[in-house]
Amino acid sequence: MKTTAQKALVALAVAAAFPAVAQQQPTPAAVLEELRALRERVLELERKIQSQAAPPAQPGQWGMTPEQARELSRIGVKAEAMQDAFTDQGYKGLKISGYADPTYIYNKNQGRAGFQFINNVADDGYHYDNSYFGAVSLDFTKETESGSKWRLTLVPNRGTDSVIGNGGVVHEASVSIPLTDLQTRFIAGHLPDWSGYEYLQPTLNKLITHNLLFDYTLPTSFTGAGLEITRGKWIVKAMLANLNASRNGPDEKSPVFTYRVDYSRGEFQGFGFAGVHGKAANFADAAAAKTKVDLFEFDAYFIRGDWTVQGQLSYGRHQGAAIAPDPVTGALRDAQWTGLSALAAHKFTPRLEGIVRMDHIRNQKNGGGLLGYTGYWDPANGSLGENRSGLGVDATLDCVTDPTVAECSRGANRSAISVGMGWLYDLNTTFKVEYRLDRADRPVFLVAKDGTYKRTNQLFGASVLVAW
Repeated sequence: MKTTAQKALVALAVAAAFPAVAQQQPTPAAVLEELRALRERVLELERKIQSQAAPPAQPGQWGMTPEQARELSRIGVKAEAMQDAFTDQGYKGLKISGYADPTYIYNKNQGRAGFQFINNVADDGYHYDNSYFGAVSLDFTKETESGSKWRLTLVPNRGTDSVIGNGGVVHEASVSIPLTDLQTRFIAGHLPDWSGYEYLQPTLNKLITHNLLFDYTLPTSFTGAGLEITRGKWIVKAMLANLNASRNGPDEKSPVFTYRVDYSRGEFQGFGFAGVHGKAANFADAAAAKTKVDLFEFDAYFIRGDWTVQGQLSYGRHQGAAIAPDPVTGALRDAQWTGLSALAAHKFTPRLEGIVRMDHIRNQKNGGGLLGYTGYWDPANGSLGENRSGLGVDATLDCVTDPTVAECSRGANRSAISVGMGWLYDLNTTFKVEYRLDRADRPVFLVAKDGTYKRTNQLFGASVLVAW
């Protein structure tokens, strides 16, 4: 637009000048002088056009009054000051989250029904009807500008520190420090076990209870140090650590070696495996505080659309930790087991999901015995196993008169099936219900009301989970 106006002015000026020149027939010097005057006039007109097209900037050039412009400037200064204070006080990179899941449990054989919430696991022991549900959690995570990560999770009475017997509120306290890059990290601290397809916290567990492998064949926590390496679709974690102990006792020097490998095959599926090798507490032998243990599990998942399918296979062996000793020599024998678990879930609507889970543990060798569930052999006093969880020898046998009877050395194989539903009420609230049937191939479940034993037990649970 500017160029067009300039050209128009020049054309008008030249057109006006030429007739005058033709009529007066001036000298060449006069013509040159008149052309100079014409050029000065054109330049003056150009300067006026430029001043009108680009006026000087004013404080209110965006539709604001001068006072509004000053207020905007003050807001900008305050925002920068708040950001600096946020960083100086350590809030940058800090995330706080938590959950609470009050739970109602009905256990038929135990004759018990009612709510459980923040109850102390030390008062009741760890069982499938008294697992990690009914808890409240507060989780702090912090990542520094260098990439280091810090985590502290507090779970009163229901966390890993309580389950291993310390009675504290710490569920996890860990650090993760990048070494050569952000994908190669040094990890250390107190961490929950990472085996299996089910997670410990209810926010990541579809049902209320956990599967049999989770409850009876996997460790609770590790306290130690190691590495976490991410390479493409692979994630490898390994540690040298104390197993289910925050510190070793006298004459205990050897840590366990634990590892976890995950592979994400694609967007919808993947697999992983984990293992533990070292020494673990043997409750069948008070003299030998710890004996050799080998644990290994493989798990996989497929999650696409409305469907979720997960599965796990496990193997375990614990030296001298079987429930029943040798009936002739009294020597302790090894506990050994295999197990599997499978879960399928389908979303009928975006908010309503149905879940089915089936578990089985083959635990018949040497009277049975799983990780941490040994040392209950006292037939003279009627103790032939863990009669609440359904582990051990047929409780109706007379193993005092003749302990060499083969059935007095055979443990119970265990299975369970759970059917449940989850309803996402809103973004932070989920309602869960579950019916569970536990079964053994011999009578090992104590009926608290009359002291008899059954092969089955039934459980019903309901919970409301609020997470933020």
